Amino acid sequence: MTESHARTPATPSALVDPLRNRGVAFTQEEREALGLAGRLPSAVLTLEGQCRRAYQQTQAQGSDLAKNVYLEQLHDRNETLYFKVLAEHLAEMLPIVYDPTVGEAIEQYSHEYRRPRGVFLSIDRPDDMEKAFATLQLGPEDVDLIVCTDAEEILGIGDWGVGGIQISVGKLAVYTAAAGIDPHRVVPVSLDVGTDRESLLEDPLYLGNRHPRVRGAEYDEFIEKYLETASSTFPDALLHFEDFGPSNARRILEQYGGRYRIFNDDMQGTGAITLAAALSAVKVSGVRMRDQKLIVFGAGTAGVGIADQLRGAMIRDGTDPERATAQVWLVDKQGLLTRDMTDLRDFQRPYARDPAEVADWARDDGGAILLLEAVRRAKPTILLGTSTAHGAFTREVVEAMSAGTERPVILPISNPTSRIEAMPADVITWSRGKALVATGIPVPPVGYEGVTYEIGQANNALLYPGLGLGTIVSGASQVTPGMLLAAAQAVADQVDPSGPGASLLPPVEDLRESSAITATAVVKAALDDGVATSKPVDIGEAVREAMWQPVYTDGAVA
Repeated sequence: MTESHARTPATPSALVDPLRNRGVAFTQEEREALGLAGRLPSAVLTLEGQCRRAYQQTQAQGSDLAKNVYLEQLHDRNETLYFKVLAEHLAEMLPIVYDPTVGEAIEQYSHEYRRPRGVFLSIDRPDDMEKAFATLQLGPEDVDLIVCTDAEEILGIGDWGVGGIQISVGKLAVYTAAAGIDPHRVVPVSLDVGTDRESLLEDPLYLGNRHPRVRGAEYDEFIEKYLETASSTFPDALLHFEDFGPSNARRILEQYGGRYRIFNDDMQGTGAITLAAALSAVKVSGVRMRDQKLIVFGAGTAGVGIADQLRGAMIRDGTDPERATAQVWLVDKQGLLTRDMTDLRDFQRPYARDPAEVADWARDDGGAILLLEAVRRAKPTILLGTSTAHGAFTREVVEAMSAGTERPVILPISNPTSRIEAMPADVITWSRGKALVATGIPVPPVGYEGVTYEIGQANNALLYPGLGLGTIVSGASQVTPGMLLAAAQAVADQVDPSGPGASLLPPVEDLRESSAITATAVVKAALDDGVATSKPVDIGEAVREAMWQPVYTDGAVA
C-alpha cells in the first residue's frame, strides 16, 4: 500500500497578484487566456458592480477597525477595486484607512498580521538595504514615491515600533485615492530601529526588533544609509518622512533637505495646511500676513514647524526676518519660552523671548508665564494649538483673544477629539461669533445667533497629495519653501471665506479635483524656483495625465 501525499491545488497567478487580479470582473475570454477556467463563478461583474458590493461589505463590518481590516484584505486581493472604493467614498473612507482608525490597526499589527506589505529595513542588518530594495524587482525609473517611518511618534499614540508600517501604507493609500499617485510606483518602508514600548518588547507575538530604540551615531548612520540607498536605487522618488520623533524629524529635514528630495508631512505638511487656513483668514480679517502675531501653544516639532512657515509667509509679505521672528511667541509645558530656560530644544531657541521683555508679566507659583497671560500681553491675531492638552483654550483665553483683535484666528488643531484645545462651538460662543476657526478633526457646523458656521478641517490630506503629485510631475529636485507656499495658497484659493460663517478651508469631498489644482500650482512654483527637471508645455494637462485612475486595463491579462 503506497503512501498518499496531499497536494494543495495551485492558484493561477492572476488571482493572487493584487496588481492584476480582477476577480469576477475577468471576462470569459480573459479567464480562458489566463487559465482560469472553472476557478471563478460564472457571472461577470463590472468594476462598478464590484465596488457597490465591496462598499456594502465594508458597511456591514461592526466597527471602524473591522472596516479597516476588511479594506486591507481587499487591498491585498485587488488593488484596483480597493482604490475604486476609496475614490467613490473618499470622505467617508479617509478616517478608516488613515487617521484615526489606523492608530488602532497599528496597535494590533503584530496580532492581526496577515501578509507583508512594503519593505522592512532593520538597524540590526543595515547592509541588507540594497538587497531589500532589489527584491521589489523595480528599475531606477519605476518608483515615484517612498513613505518611510521609524514610528517613534505616531498620531498621538507614540512609539509602536514595526507596526508603524501601517502608517506608510495608509499614507500612500491617501496619495493614490486623493491625487492619483500610481500605486504600482510607490513603496512603503519601515525603518525598524527598535522600540521603547515595554508592552511590545514583552509581547511574544511582536514582529519587530526586540530591543530599545537605537539612538545617537548608529541611528544617524542608519538614516544616512537609507537616504543614500533609496535615492540611488530610485533617483526620481520623493522621499516622504512620517511620524519620526520631534528632534530627529527636524534634524533630518534640515540636514538632508538640500541634498535629497525629502518631504516631512508632520512638519511641512501640517505647517502648509495651517498656513492655508491663515491665508484664508487674512481675507476676512483684513490684517496683512506681515502684520500677524502668533502664539503657538504646544512648541514641539509640529508647532514650531507651523511657526516657521507662518514666519516665512510674513517675510514674503514684506516684513523683515527679525521682526517676523519677534511676532511669534511659543508657550509649552513650562509656560512662555524665554532665553534663560535651560531645557529649550534647538529649534525653539530662535523664538524664545528675552527675559527682560517679559519681566513684569504675571507668573504662576512655579514662575511660569501661562497661556492666558501671554495672550493678554502679546495680543496675538492667531492662536494655534498643537499641545494635545484638551480644553486648554478656556473661555478666558478666547475672550482675551477677542479683546486683543477684532477677528481672532483660533486654530485648535490637536487631534483626536479627546485632545483638542477647544471645541469650535465654545470658541464661537465665547468670541460672540468673531473668531475664525479651523480644527484638526472633522466637526459639524455650529449655529450661533442665526448664523451657521462651517468649520474647516486642517487635514493634511487637503494638501500633501497635491504637493506630492506636483513634485512628481515637475521632477523637482527639492521641495522648496516656494512650493509649500504655492500649495497652501492653492488650497486657500479653493474656498471663499468672506460670507457669514464660511469655512476657512475646502471640504475633503472632492479631493481629487482639489489635488489637481494644488499640483498645478506646485509645478509652477518648482519651475519658478529653478528646481524642476521636467517642463511641461501645458501644466494642467500634464498633471491630469499623470493621475492614475482605478480602472481595469489590458495590462492585467498580459
